[in-house]
Amino acid sequence: MAKFGTLRDLQLRGKRVLVREDLNVPLKEGAVRDDTRIRAALPTLRYLIEHGARTVVVSHLGRPDGLRKPELSLQPVAKALGQALGAEVRFCDEAVGAKAEAAVAALHDGQVLLLENLRFYPGEEANDPQFAAALAKLGDLYVNDAFGTAHRAHASTAGIAADLPAVAGFLMEAELQALSSLLDDPAKPFVCILGGAKVADKIGVLTNLMGRCDAFVVGGGMANTFLAAQGIDTGGSLRDKDLGPAHQILAQAKAAGVAIHLPVDAVVAASLDAPQEQTRVVELVLDASVAPLQGGEMILDIGPRTRERFARVIETAKTIVFNGPMGVYEKAPFQGGTAAIGEAIAQATRAGAESVIGGGDAAAAAHALGFADAVTHVSTGGGATLEFLEGRELPGVAALQKAAAR
Repeated sequence: MAKFGTLRDLQLRGKRVLVREDLNVPLKEGAVRDDTRIRAALPTLRYLIEHGARTVVVSHLGRPDGLRKPELSLQPVAKALGQALGAEVRFCDEAVGAKAEAAVAALHDGQVLLLENLRFYPGEEANDPQFAAALAKLGDLYVNDAFGTAHRAHASTAGIAADLPAVAGFLMEAELQALSSLLDDPAKPFVCILGGAKVADKIGVLTNLMGRCDAFVVGGGMANTFLAAQGIDTGGSLRDKDLGPAHQILAQAKAAGVAIHLPVDAVVAASLDAPQEQTRVVELVLDASVAPLQGGEMILDIGPRTRERFARVIETAKTIVFNGPMGVYEKAPFQGGTAAIGEAIAQATRAGAESVIGGGDAAAAAHALGFADAVTHVSTGGGATLEFLEGRELPGVAALQKAAAR
């Protein structure tokens, strides 16, 4: 695992601690709709408060593209963060400059300040050294707790770590430990569950894990592409147009002796909005004389036989990573497959397996269907988790490593 300093390495009392959190939460009518990322930040922030730090929190919200957009202000987040912490969180409507510096100077030990949306400033996403230096003026120490943005080489995730003593927060530390365990020395059998839309989006993960996994379990639009590559009729289902990558992965898996488990039956319908009574289960067979899907029908979930087969594979695993739903889980008629996989993961975890939900849609599905609390770790990353599992260097993590080596 990457070597980096942590909060436990710092003397915090009386210090101005600049903390990068990922508070990019959904807002509706000026209020936070989902506080998952806020709750994930609490262990680090509470530790800083308890140890007398003068905590200066920075984050982004949305994609303002370097422009000041009032609807993307972090002010509503300050209120929600304060409620979650059970402590006052001050807010400054600037992130750098004299006003921000004055707001930081007014802090006492144990107090918390949230600065305005970093992406209101073009220098943030450009990783501009001058903007990074302006941020660094606000702190004596830097803590990166925003794993979800660690794959971005921005001023607040990478540049600033060159200007201040820099360590990982508790969330960043937990993410790196959990994900590193999947790559460094996973307990066997190791099963990787992949879903989502495209094979093309997951080629890096499939390739990097091929030598580590014992089996892949594949659902969602990804499975449709693999099925089509094997000559099975998938009708109007979502799948990659280019079947080349799927052929490549199937050949690699065969050469490596790694099983790729694909659906043998599916729940289909003519529309994503079809009610339960307008869905049906079809067998997915390699037979040119059989067209399992009729008209404009689409595969929208794995079927009951597939759920049983996948569950048997998952329940024998000692290490599991789940990185995508098995179907259109947002719609009640098509969430049974993902729910069944979630229960199998939970059962394996209860039996002692290490299980990681890989962020993004996988995490959203786990929370929506109620199995997030039954696994070992739910990643807060989306793109960051995917790039980590691909074996790519994350700029935010590399900056912490360099800081630790200084």
